[in-house]
Amino acid sequence: MRSDVKVSNFIGVRAGVSALMLLVAVATPFVSALAQALGAGPAVLVQVADIPMPGAAVRFDYQSLDSAGSRLYISHMNADQLVVFDTASRTVVANLDGFKGVHGVLAVPEIDRVFASATGDHRAVFVDSVTLKTVATGGPITYPDGLAYAPREGKVFVSDEHGNVDAVLDATTGKLLANIPLGGGAGNTVYDSVSGHILVAVHGVNELVAIDPATNGVLGHYPMPGLRNPHGIALDTEDHLAFVAGEENGRLALVDLNSMRVLSTVPVGEDPDVVAYDSGLKRLYVSAESGHVTVFQVADRELKEIGSLTMPFAHTVAVDARTHLVYFPLQNVGGHPLLRIMRPAELR
Repeated sequence: MRSDVKVSNFIGVRAGVSALMLLVAVATPFVSALAQALGAGPAVLVQVADIPMPGAAVRFDYQSLDSAGSRLYISHMNADQLVVFDTASRTVVANLDGFKGVHGVLAVPEIDRVFASATGDHRAVFVDSVTLKTVATGGPITYPDGLAYAPREGKVFVSDEHGNVDAVLDATTGKLLANIPLGGGAGNTVYDSVSGHILVAVHGVNELVAIDPATNGVLGHYPMPGLRNPHGIALDTEDHLAFVAGEENGRLALVDLNSMRVLSTVPVGEDPDVVAYDSGLKRLYVSAESGHVTVFQVADRELKEIGSLTMPFAHTVAVDARTHLVYFPLQNVGGHPLLRIMRPAELR
């Protein structure tokens, strides 16, 4: 995620409801439904639970879900901590210290590893997901952010946002294998299991770059017309689509990964950050630094907006495609951090 982000103080709420929205967020568990009722149409998400989070009321960043293992890993960026949350019991099972300025986090349950980018230490940290102990580090990396894992090659690819490269690490030892020039700042980095390629959103040049993880070579630079500073990415592997958010101009691109062409762009909240896709419901969540969350239904290679809501600090989102629960770590609600769990309004 961005290094120069300005934490929202709820300015992004629509005129006439911002003060009421913030008051309700502190006072009642029904803030999202009320927010939608006051101007955004029928509720698209309803609240399930608010879980207190440990640490200070400071910024969270990426999340990574191990659905089968019932674990959600949350980077508590400005607390320098990695939170381990049990989604079955809805309890915090560990709060790991020593992750300075942690941004990205990626759980890879098939190898019992969690990878996190300790941006303040210019390194990636490798954690054993069974013991929750650090087993290796990798770097140096100028500004490590998003992470992706290429399983066949056993490599971790790390967005170096300020270094204008994707850093490549050995997934076992943490050894720095390569720095791949991108031509601009690295946004999110993801692994496309269909093609076997790494995809990186690149700031400035407004491209999606494809990398061959076997050779660490760039396969192509693909323009993202309609986006400025592409950053967040989510994938639909079934239909081989990518959803790419332009953080500078508040738009989301739908990309055909077979042709690497933009099919359409749609407006989302100001300064979109994290994008999460529920493959079970074919539903997409785009969360923005403004606190605005836009929800789309994906059908016939098109995006249809089905609703939106606004919550303070809701710039990071994760979704479980099995339970369809949606997770929002909120840094400061009533002076304390919490994890807000929501579900689609039509589900019971």
